[in-house]
Amino acid sequence: MKYAIIAAGEGSRLMQEGVQLPKPLVRVGGEHLVDRLIRIFLANKADEIVVICNEQMNDVAAHLRVVQRNGLAGKSVPLRLIVKRTPSSMHSLYELSPYLHASPFVLTTVDTVFKEDEFALFVNSMNTALAAGDNGMMAVTGFVDDEKPLYVQTNNPPYISGFYDELAPNCHYISAGIYGLTPQCLPVLKTCIERGESRMRNFQRALIANGMKLKAYVMGKVLDIDHVSDINKAEKFLYEQRNCHL
Repeated sequence: MKYAIIAAGEGSRLMQEGVQLPKPLVRVGGEHLVDRLIRIFLANKADEIVVICNEQMNDVAAHLRVVQRNGLAGKSVPLRLIVKRTPSSMHSLYELSPYLHASPFVLTTVDTVFKEDEFALFVNSMNTALAAGDNGMMAVTGFVDDEKPLYVQTNNPPYISGFYDELAPNCHYISAGIYGLTPQCLPVLKTCIERGESRMRNFQRALIANGMKLKAYVMGKVLDIDHVSDINKAEKFLYEQRNCHL
């Protein structure tokens, strides 16, 4: 299994609120956001982890090169690093795509915070779905704490029939920002880029328009880190999870 992380945003809202670190290096639960994802991916049998970061974020690139060279927490990391500024998350995925053609992959944005055990179940369910002929599995959540959520329509549960910026019929969940896809989805991405489109949600809509079979996988609470208040929410969330396992 390959994993990919989009860490190419500028984190401008956090900076405006006084956070000096670039978003991938913000700490939650005692770990940098990007390190937490890498650790979790390693625990879920990562053959390779491909990360794209913004070329203006020298600290992030330097940090990831250290991880690439020295590993993380004593473990070797099969990390491939791309340093490039992109205009949107869709373009970031396009830059990652040459390294994702050989096998199914799981993609996340760097600021996605979730329960580790739920993520492991997502990966297992994705493998089962892809073996049965589905083109992908996308995590969804009923927890809505996003300024611009992407609503997920499931007319024929658990299959996804649409993605909407506004609440629409049969939209009981929103996108959780965790995408499990097969290489068959990448030609759709290329077409989107050639048409001059941007934003990940438009790629998701194009997948549906092109007849891709995408399953919705319901996860619990999934958070995005866009504001200082989100860091505090994530700390509380992870603290509660640790205490539940004690």
